[in-house]
Amino acid sequence: MPISRLSLGDHEFGIATLSLGNWREHRLQPRLEAAARAGYLWIDLFDECWAAYLEENGLSREDHHIWEPTQENLKVAQKLAGVVKSLGMRIACTQPLRKIEGIKDPEERQATLDLVAKRFPFMRAFDTDLVFMCANIRKDSGVTSDLAVVAQDLAQLGDMAAAYAKADGGPMLRIGYEGLSWATRNTWSSSWEVVRFANRQNVGLILDAFNILAVEFADPYNVAGHGRIYPTLEESLDVLTESLVSLVLTVPGDRIFFFQCGDAELVNPTSFLPPSDPDTPLLLPWSRGHRLYPLEQSRGAYMPVELVGAAVLGTGYQGPISLEVFNTSLDQPGQMVPTDHAMRGLDALQGLMETSKSIFGFWANSVERKKAINQVVQRLRSSNHKL
Repeated sequence: MPISRLSLGDHEFGIATLSLGNWREHRLQPRLEAAARAGYLWIDLFDECWAAYLEENGLSREDHHIWEPTQENLKVAQKLAGVVKSLGMRIACTQPLRKIEGIKDPEERQATLDLVAKRFPFMRAFDTDLVFMCANIRKDSGVTSDLAVVAQDLAQLGDMAAAYAKADGGPMLRIGYEGLSWATRNTWSSSWEVVRFANRQNVGLILDAFNILAVEFADPYNVAGHGRIYPTLEESLDVLTESLVSLVLTVPGDRIFFFQCGDAELVNPTSFLPPSDPDTPLLLPWSRGHRLYPLEQSRGAYMPVELVGAAVLGTGYQGPISLEVFNTSLDQPGQMVPTDHAMRGLDALQGLMETSKSIFGFWANSVERKKAINQVVQRLRSSNHKL
């Protein structure tokens, strides 16, 4: 059983399975046990980890099999849910659904939406209600980011989820939509636009601090080496806070279905080179290998994550605050990797909540906003002279 139950206010803490260790080196159950010992209440189940768990139980881990609602697959899903519950936790969601919305060809579109529906029986088996979808990263002529098309797709997914819930009599299933930082719709505002126009109560916004900041604050390839896209840190933060003020004032907290947190390492752009493959998104290598838990300044973290945290809290969001971090440290073997990362993450979440609350309300007026910016500048510059 868990040795602690840590949360702050109404916000319980969660962590993604891949933020506890890579599935190739670490079986899922030991990672879950490490999360429970640390005191997390929620688990964000990644597809790769679910596939590996199926394989551990003698079933196929191929992509086209893992969401087939066979009796065998669903039995393993129920088994996993039982393990999670026995540890005092719950599965918050599964992810990621990719390349779903905006498909032009009618047959391909319907077949892709049906792939989402295949997850619905698993949601029941896992005892979760949230289906997590990333904004489409396809750039070919077969997709569009047109608002009317994308909103219609999300509305149809919401209707499909509602119809499933009505048919089986269970709780409503929800569709969450996240603006991935290298997708066409890569900002919180463009993602919210789609959710708003989909106009379904079971379709909501997923926010990720890393993805927000990777678009609106940071650039790992900046030649000055500081990762900013503006001449001064103050200007970068001024533009960012303006966006986050808009977030607080326009997005109701109950339309945010999930909040993920992550920071990132300040890399040296003279040695951290863009990917050689032109089809690889520029931010992908940084995202996959250099994320950190919030405010880990001793490890090179430099993002103003507390501004995003304060803004999300300011909307009235009441759901879990979860960690989504990818780093090469998670690929290392050894039974202490999940334990060490679980504790590191929990310390980071507690620090993030405290720091975010110290600047809570920066959207109230220009004076509070300036005070918050100054506080963040002092924190960042105290640990990194490049900023």
